[in-house]
Amino acid sequence: MTKKPFYKQPLTVFLACFLTGILSFTTLGGWVSVQAQETKAPEFIKLEEADKLNVLANSKPFKPANLQQSEKPYPPDSRAVLDWDDRIPMISREYPWSTIGRVQGTTTDFRNYHCTGTLISENLVLTNAHCVIDPRTNQLSREIRFFPNLINGVVPNRRDIAVVERVIYGTDFRGDGLTNQLNDWAVMIIDKPLGRKYGYLGWQSLSTASFLKNRDKLFFVGYSGDFPDTSKKGYEFLSAGRGWTASYQAGCGIVQEKEGVLYHNCDTTGGSSGGALIDLIGGEHYIVALNNAEIIDTRTNRGIINLAVRVDFLDRLFTRN
Repeated sequence: MTKKPFYKQPLTVFLACFLTGILSFTTLGGWVSVQAQETKAPEFIKLEEADKLNVLANSKPFKPANLQQSEKPYPPDSRAVLDWDDRIPMISREYPWSTIGRVQGTTTDFRNYHCTGTLISENLVLTNAHCVIDPRTNQLSREIRFFPNLINGVVPNRRDIAVVERVIYGTDFRGDGLTNQLNDWAVMIIDKPLGRKYGYLGWQSLSTASFLKNRDKLFFVGYSGDFPDTSKKGYEFLSAGRGWTASYQAGCGIVQEKEGVLYHNCDTTGGSSGGALIDLIGGEHYIVALNNAEIIDTRTNRGIINLAVRVDFLDRLFTRN
């Protein structure tokens, strides 16, 4: 008998797995070798209280005039390594790859972790709520930094490492599983207008029908904790280790929607939380969904399907301001 696809199982099944996946995400990663001085904890602000910030973003992408643009995540004079893993290293300093970076945090009990974030305005970075709030304890992170365009553990300029000063979040994980899943997003306000230098992506909220019609059209970038494997031929130069260079995968997308939850088949593991699923619309790059969880078969420890958050919350957030 053909086994029913996991993403068509009852909602309660994958929500339990989602919570397990969240726990694994928050324990992965490590601190960047060049540490800045300790800073005060960011201010955390609920969506309902975001009006007072007057944060601005207009959903349109922006490429700085002095930045080149490239459709490939690697320089034209390099060769990408392709094998059973559909991911390749993102090693380009050009737009739109320049907009993506590593989110580095420290919990209240001094555990270090990392996620992925994307610039969506001059000083705004999009990521997951579970990348700034511990879902197990509901405690807010004591320190968060953003490392733009981090490749092999190196940012283009050390002075561009940004401190997160404020965070607007969708959930603090005190609600039920479905509510937490649908609202697992955060917008971080950083202390530097990095978007002027690195550019930023826009966003578009697409219908489920549009996703399914173009299910192999999206691409995904994230700082996965299992990537790159430097024992593979061609990856030796990425000496900083796993999680210090983002992975890129094309030809993936949303395969199902249920009760507002998006399922996608892009390759992800811990560390890629907060990474954007990106679409090329009208010749420009837009965030269309936000990766946030991997469902794993506990018997084989292999991924089955992944979950994503819709980005329509960004329209609601910035309409309020």
